[in-house]
Amino acid sequence: MIELEGLTKRYGEKVAVDDLSFAVRPGIITGFLGPNGAGKSTTMRMVLGLDRPTAGDVRIDGNHYEQLKDPLTYIGALLDAKAVHGGRSAYNHLLCLAQANGISSRRVHEVLDTVGLTAVAKKKAKGFSLGMGQRLGIAGALLGDPRILMFDEPVNGLDPEGIHWIRNLMKTLAAQGRTVFVSSHLMSEMALTADHLVVIGQGRLLADTSMARFIEENSRSYVRVRSPQRERLTDVLTAAGITPLRPDAEVLEIDGDKAETIGELAARHQITLHELSPQRASLEEAFMQLTAESVEYHAHDGQPAVPDRPQQSWGADWRQK
Repeated sequence: MIELEGLTKRYGEKVAVDDLSFAVRPGIITGFLGPNGAGKSTTMRMVLGLDRPTAGDVRIDGNHYEQLKDPLTYIGALLDAKAVHGGRSAYNHLLCLAQANGISSRRVHEVLDTVGLTAVAKKKAKGFSLGMGQRLGIAGALLGDPRILMFDEPVNGLDPEGIHWIRNLMKTLAAQGRTVFVSSHLMSEMALTADHLVVIGQGRLLADTSMARFIEENSRSYVRVRSPQRERLTDVLTAAGITPLRPDAEVLEIDGDKAETIGELAARHQITLHELSPQRASLEEAFMQLTAESVEYHAHDGQPAVPDRPQQSWGADWRQK
């Protein structure tokens, strides 16, 4: 288990992590979400003793990281896949880590096989692709067969097969009763992987809850309805106390989970429906809703910088990590 209590980190006047308290429990995958610059990487670095907290405390199975003997056997982490000596082979990189932590060389071969790098074990890391580097970093995290795994953007650079593999690996590790803590910006992947979510914004805790409850509490669910008898359908729905958001629109939207009721009303009044589709809220929608006020850096669409001179419109936020 990883336990944070009042964890705070300041860099001069900048507060990167602000009084953060939560626990990462064994047996489930806990997703760690937040906009760029929210303090996720700083928090993970403090867990591993790479950054010292300004205030508060963080413990791994009840101990500070520096108190752990042979720490790779307690917690394995992937924070930066590029943190490898490029002149070393994959095998020698892992062997150095193993020898420093009292781990047998046999285990090196086992993790290379687990991550699919056996065929390139003798090749120098500087020739590895981003995806191969990620696999090597994951092998390093698994090396001590630890009870706690912590991954920062583990699917970065992986192809679809690799993403599927790491997702199943994390689920297997959690099913074994291990603690799995994973940070990612890929909402679709996190929705398929995590059981529990910890969400932070500007260093502060915004949510610590199950995936299902997070989506339910932070986003909208509604029903889309299309009918060639739209006006009559609107009258029937209104009489039943169901008010479409935009009754004059071609496609009606009704808040909540009322698909069955709408279908029964249409059938009872012999109204033809061309569409009756519940729209379930996504993790991405819920995340954007909750963190809208916590994004530090925004780009804006539309307005040209110089009059009468066209400017490219950027449709996404540019956020500093």
